[in-house]
Amino acid sequence: MGICTQNPELRKRFKGKPEYIMNFMLFMAEDLREYMAKLGVRTVDELVGRTDLLKVKPAPAGSRAGEMDLSALLQNPLIENSNIHFDPKAVYNFQLEKTPDMRVLMKKFKKSFDSAEPKPATVTLEVGNTDRAFGTIFGSEITARFGNTLPDDTFHVVCHGYGGQSFGAFLPKGLTLELVGDANDYIGKGLSGGKIIVYPPKNAAFDRSENIVIGNVALYGATGGKAFINGVAGERFCVRNSGGIAVVEGVGDHGCEYMTGGTVVVLGKTGKNFAAGMSGGIAYVLDEDWDFYQRVNKDMVSLEPVEHKYDVSLLKDLIREHVELTGSPRGRHILDNFGEYLPKFKKVLPHDYDKMLRLIAQMEEKGEDSEQAQMEAFYAMKSAK
Repeated sequence: MGICTQNPELRKRFKGKPEYIMNFMLFMAEDLREYMAKLGVRTVDELVGRTDLLKVKPAPAGSRAGEMDLSALLQNPLIENSNIHFDPKAVYNFQLEKTPDMRVLMKKFKKSFDSAEPKPATVTLEVGNTDRAFGTIFGSEITARFGNTLPDDTFHVVCHGYGGQSFGAFLPKGLTLELVGDANDYIGKGLSGGKIIVYPPKNAAFDRSENIVIGNVALYGATGGKAFINGVAGERFCVRNSGGIAVVEGVGDHGCEYMTGGTVVVLGKTGKNFAAGMSGGIAYVLDEDWDFYQRVNKDMVSLEPVEHKYDVSLLKDLIREHVELTGSPRGRHILDNFGEYLPKFKKVLPHDYDKMLRLIAQMEEKGEDSEQAQMEAFYAMKSAK
């Protein structure tokens, strides 16, 4: 307990010291040297590719292991020529300098980037589905130089075309990616404060609210920032989201799986197993056909009507922002008829998260500051378990 946290109260429970890890690694290295000596090699580099030093363990006849033939893996003709070794000159060159981040963004934003207080700037470019993790390199440069201090939309990138895998991964605060087109899987993975806007071209003839515009596992592990998707997302939308805010017009199976924080608004249908393992955060889902309960995993969450004034205000504000940024016809229709649609929304709320919110509210009423109230509520929940 406490190893993987910066919480001082939890770290007290860990009695280890850095020196223990150092000793462990030294023992590991010594043990490795002994095995290498038995094999007749002096360096780890000499072990690379030496499949001749491996042997297959015997397995009982008729077992699955006994039926496996590993000869194609273990027979390496290059060993005979002693051509197996590590060569630094042969290390693969990813040619990152040719990526749109380095080739376009770093150059066009250079004037703003070099300023201590950069002024808002916009760049427009074409992207293709081979441009993987677009925006991530530039985002890392923003984090290294400015940390988390930039205002929203300081660097605004308008993209036309097809977003490759992990489009907008790990975007920091201050960077906005606006994509006119569609995107592959893992869009917004690890979103960390930035903003992602996706919508089809204005002349698109199809119904955006019934067509998929982004792939699977969008916003995986997001910790902050916002995403507005004018269309339907694939499966596992917002898995492990812990702080991101998202508006989407439909999701596939396993939406909000293992979610621990943040807010998600779904303006359309969901797939099965929604909210499986969801222990935190809130989702507002439009349930026009009154059958959403059939697709929710109810082990850890409850379904409630959206009635509290805070929920109503938050929901309406997020839909309004979605419409302003994407031009969503679906969102605009819901806003224009909000009184009619509000009763059709369901609030998905995890049981423990609900208890935590109530405890925090009670402690804040007693005059405790928000951070202290959260800590005390956390320990109260742990003690209760």
